[in-house]
Amino acid sequence: MITATALLGSVALAACGSQESSSGASPSATETSSSSTAAASSSDASTADSSSAPAADVKYTPTCPGGSINGAGSSAQANAITQVINNYKTACKGKGQINYSISGSGAGVSAFIGKQIDWAGSDSALSADKGEVDKAKARCSANDAWHLPLAAGPIAVVFNVDGVTDLNLSSETLAGIFSGAITKWDDEAIKQENPNANLPSANISVFYRSDESGTTDNFTNYLNKAAGDVWTEEHSKQWKGTGKGADKSAGVSQAVKSTKDSISYVEWSYASKNNLSMAAIDNGNGPVKLTGESAGKAVSAAKVVGSGNNLQLDLQYKDTPAGVYPAVLVTYQIVCSKGLDAQKTALIKDFMSFYASSEQQNDIQKLGYAPLPGDVASKVLTAAQAIS
Repeated sequence: MITATALLGSVALAACGSQESSSGASPSATETSSSSTAAASSSDASTADSSSAPAADVKYTPTCPGGSINGAGSSAQANAITQVINNYKTACKGKGQINYSISGSGAGVSAFIGKQIDWAGSDSALSADKGEVDKAKARCSANDAWHLPLAAGPIAVVFNVDGVTDLNLSSETLAGIFSGAITKWDDEAIKQENPNANLPSANISVFYRSDESGTTDNFTNYLNKAAGDVWTEEHSKQWKGTGKGADKSAGVSQAVKSTKDSISYVEWSYASKNNLSMAAIDNGNGPVKLTGESAGKAVSAAKVVGSGNNLQLDLQYKDTPAGVYPAVLVTYQIVCSKGLDAQKTALIKDFMSFYASSEQQNDIQKLGYAPLPGDVASKVLTAAQAIS
């Protein structure tokens, strides 16, 4: 049963599943449930998000059809979807099994197209140029695959430099660091943006996601659009810059935490959970610290570019207004609009609708995620209910 007045769409970075999917690609939701607890305890994320939450009232009572579904993909939504799966299990008194494995966006899309899983979590939309749209349609028995944005969150630029807790970096300087054009912490560009910081004369250790990652895709999209004269590569799930690779969000976070004079990019929940220092980003209108409010403004400015119930969002990465944090991603649940058997269709429809409800969005907001615009969130609920 649904009541939709407006939808508060906060979304978090996370993935889950009580066991590995048939693709066998990665850790499951059960293994990541402790991450949700840790992230939820982050006072910075919780306070910021709670203060920025728009009023909303989208009610959905799950029908609990039972059965089993398997998903995989984005690590960005791990904490959120873990929480929602646990909440669904409680609401349905254990009826229905929902599994989500953290394999990375690229692996999730591949497993979905290959019919190894029932839906994919991806921080990037399917690529028509790479044939993913057509392949997904074939996988869905000649029916369209839809993008349902259910987790939105900022990408933190994290660093580990002794004696430096506050750091301002312009988009151009970030592009220089991650492309390898800037190699020292006391480079003149960094010093000019941080005149009061005690910057060491040390090499910058850059870490990046070694797996195919939607976080990488979104971060490089931001770099290219905001500082295209420095970061000249097109956005990609595969890293094209300098540095050393680390596996998934957890690996990148640990690499920065354990390496002096390092820098990387990672979802906010992982940065908060690991107590990593985060840089403020200057995208032309002054440095902006990462908060729920500054990230929420970026998501609110997103435009729906998909058609019908295929809800792809276009985020503004260039010339963002003052107070808007520019590096934000959206995690899509990629689902078949039709084409799965009746049991799986019923459970996917029920779970995605439950995920979109204001109660669940409020819950995952506590994990440190930015709210979706109310009109977009309402469309997500409508689209989920249209799955047949």
